[in-house]
Parts: sequence; C-alpha cells; structure tokens
Amino acid sequence: MQFKLVPPAPDDLGVVADAQRAVPLVPDSEDDCCERLIRRVGFPSRDAARTWLTFLRALELATETPGGFKRLRNDPTPDHLRDAFVRRVFTAEELLAVLDDAEEPVSADEAYDRVRDRVPQWEHFKNPNRWEEIWRERVGDVLEWFVLLDLAERLEDGYVRC
Repeated sequence: MQFKLVPPAPDDLGVVADAQRAVPLVPDSEDDCCERLIRRVGFPSRDAARTWLTFLRALELATETPGGFKRLRNDPTPDHLRDAFVRRVFTAEELLAVLDDAEEPVSADEAYDRVRDRVPQWEHFKNPNRWEEIWRERVGDVLEWFVLLDLAERLEDGYVRC
C-alpha cells in the first residue's frame, strides 16, 4: 500500500520520532490521536496532525486497527525511514528514478512534469481547479523529504541524487 499524504519536511528527523511517541501504544480514535499530536508535538491544526498520523502509517511507525490508531515499535532510524518512505510514499520511487536519470539538477516543476501522468484520474475530479497545484506541492514535499533523508541534495537550480 502506498500513501499520498506527505507533510512538509521538518527541519530535522527528530520531529518524526516525537510524532511517533505521541501516538499511543493502545489503540485510540483518530480524534484523540490528532489531539495528542497537536498537544505533544505542536502541530498547528487537526488537518496537519491527521496528515502526520497518515504519514506515520506510511513510515511503518503507526498503524490503524479496528480500535483506532496505535504506535508501532519500529525505530525511526534514518535507514528505516528511507526504506519505508521510498516503498510506501506514492511517486517516491518514480521521483528517485527521475533524479537518478538526470544529468543536471531537476527543479520541482520538472520533477512534477515527469510524474504528472501517475496522478490518479479521480484526483483530477476531486479538485478540478486545483489538482495540479496540489500535486506540484506534493512533489515538492517529497523532494524536500529526500533532502532530509539524505537521498537527494537541494542545489540552487534543483535537486540531485546523493
């Protein structure tokens, strides 16, 4: 399973560990988990906390059960995060391939153009006037996570693979 929601990359990976610790070990409702993320990590809104909760699932640091969300005991090491991110975040593998194949830095817009056809058709209808803007932002967020995870480097004129 791959996940589409990716929050903007934080300044350091410690935020991921903080967010994981905020998710309870005993399953709890989405509302309660989001409240814990807001209170313990300082996310600015319920939407931001919900995105992080989903993202923690993508990173195999939390799971959803019939009783609610709970923390998994996987350690958020850089190697674990890199592996889970590339496998479970939608378009991550394709974007890495774009960077691998590039002979010069790739801008976020160029990267988006190269994976645009992967955006599911239903996403076009979900936000007919904004879907491209939303997906350009998502691609930019994935690229910034690549930088944080030491998979890519941000240069003045774009991104290159590390």
